[in-house]
Amino acid sequence: VQLQASGGGLVQAGGSLRLSCAASGRTLSSYGMGWFRQAPGKEREFVAAISSIGGSTYYADSVKGRFTISRDNAKNTVYLQMNSLKPEDTAVYFCAVARGSYVYRSRLQYDYWGQGTQVTVSS
Repeated sequence: VQLQASGGGLVQAGGSLRLSCAASGRTLSSYGMGWFRQAPGKEREFVAAISSIGGSTYYADSVKGRFTISRDNAKNTVYLQMNSLKPEDTAVYFCAVARGSYVYRSRLQYDYWGQGTQVTVSS
């Protein structure tokens, strides 16, 4: 499985970005998907997750109400819409494929990871 994340960039505080993660090598419709992020000097942390058919979503408290995860199984792609961005959202964002079909917060529940896309929010 290969995951290609894109859509990162530099944005001012209060702005928006939409990340995409396209998969190849496996049909994702049977698997939950997640987004994580890692800031310099910090551990990789959970951001958001979505179940296999998109009926369930789960967010970290720090992004709840600002970020929205979605998926298009016909395109084998998952998205992360990020609004009202803050400087503390600055990180490399990674998408991942879960082992199961539901929503998962732990990194240990994910088997495949993308290469990451940089998001930088200036104040």
